[in-house]
Amino acid sequence: MSILATIIADLAAQGWAVATDFLPPDAVSAIADEARGLWAADRFRQAAVGGGSGQAVRLDIRGDRITWLDEHSLTPIQARYWAEIEALRGALNQELFLGLESFEAHLAVYPPGAFYQRHLDRLATSDTRVISCSLYLNTDWRVEHGGQFRLYLAEGHVDIPPCVGTFVVFRSDTVFHEVLPATQHRFSLTGWYRRRSLQDFFGIDRRNPER
Repeated sequence: MSILATIIADLAAQGWAVATDFLPPDAVSAIADEARGLWAADRFRQAAVGGGSGQAVRLDIRGDRITWLDEHSLTPIQARYWAEIEALRGALNQELFLGLESFEAHLAVYPPGAFYQRHLDRLATSDTRVISCSLYLNTDWRVEHGGQFRLYLAEGHVDIPPCVGTFVVFRSDTVFHEVLPATQHRFSLTGWYRRRSLQDFFGIDRRNPER
C-alpha cells in the first residue's frame, strides 16, 4: 500500500494517521535547516489564540512562535513540500469526498518550556478547516526532551514524539490535541486543508443565520 493510501485508510478508520516517510530525509533536513535559519534571523512572531477581533496572545494557553508560508512565494524546498501536500489533497478528495480546496501552513517553534493546551483546530467562528497535519523537524530528539504531541481519543490519549520526519494527520473538527512542554527548541511545519465554508455554500448570512 502506498504512503498516501495508508494515511487515507487510517484517517478514515480512526480520524488520525502517522507516517514517517511522507517526505524523503533530504527534503525534511532541508526544511529543518530553513526553519532554523529563519529562527536565527528572528522571522517568527508570537502566536495568538482566537480569530478575528478576538485574537490575543495568551502564553498561558500557547507559547509557540510562528511564521506563515506564502503559497505564492515559496522557497524551492517549501514548493517541494507543497507539491506532496497537493498530491495528498487530491487523494483525500478522491477517496473521502472532503471537498478540500486549499491549504495553509506555518513553521512553528516552541522554545523550551512552551506548550499548547488541549484544543481543536477548528474555530467556533469558522468551519473551513477540515484536516490538520504536522511535519516534525527535530533531529536527534530523545524521550527526555519532552514536547510530545498528544492526541485525545475515545480510548485514551496517544503521545507522538516530534522526531524528524514524523508526519501526523488528523481531523480538525473532532480530534482534541495538545503540545507538551519540551526542554529543547521544538520545530514543526503545521498546516490545514480547508474547504469552502458551509455558510457560504448554503448562502447563510453570518449577520442573520436564520436567513
